[in-house]
Amino acid sequence: MNKNILIKNSTIVNEGKIFVADVLLSEGLIRQIGSIDASPGDQVINGTGKHLLPGIIDGQVHFRDPGLTHKADLYTESKAAIAGGVTSFIDMPNTVPNVLTPELLEEKYRLASKKSLANFAFFLGVNGDNIDEVIQTDTSQFIGVSDDGLYFTKKGNLLADNPDTLEKLFANCNSIIAIHSEKEAIVEENEQKFREEYGEDVPVKFHPIIRSEQACYEATERAIGIAQKHGARLHILHLTTA
Repeated sequence: MNKNILIKNSTIVNEGKIFVADVLLSEGLIRQIGSIDASPGDQVINGTGKHLLPGIIDGQVHFRDPGLTHKADLYTESKAAIAGGVTSFIDMPNTVPNVLTPELLEEKYRLASKKSLANFAFFLGVNGDNIDEVIQTDTSQFIGVSDDGLYFTKKGNLLADNPDTLEKLFANCNSIIAIHSEKEAIVEENEQKFREEYGEDVPVKFHPIIRSEQACYEATERAIGIAQKHGARLHILHLTTA
């Protein structure tokens, strides 16, 4: 049987307020906040002089597991996340293999159940190659679908660059749709100008000029319009402009 955990006298920071109180946790959930007396068998933690904050949910991480674990994996990165106050994460589909099927997604959940120290969820990958299979499934079972990172594996995989693909996805998907929102043609045109001047060693300071406000804005404006048309649940990843 899981013990109740009682954190006494911590300084709680929550919903715009800072106050000293006790917190009772039971079966992984916060049951009570206030002045709480310990019951027999409770695990009591003295929080005096310490701050207690809600855990952060990071909705876009790249934990490289499976297939790229020489860089990181679900254990190392979830451990780092917890050290920084991130208690839940959603990982992107550009692992190896790319998570483009429900079976690969299930395998990733299986891996995380053994290796992750934090709460976890995963996006199913979607692109022009598998969109028909994705929309034929019950998409409400997924926390979300995303093209993020998949554009590295094949040119033309950016959903934001393919209005017909966006139209089909937004009309038929019941989960959150999280997209990397840039117009690839604009990015490539900008990049070519700098490569003509600097060759392959383009200074990193030009990154926000190459991946410009225009590339972000035009793609996002179009995606929002299509999402509103179909009542889709659109999430724009890593905004690059105000």
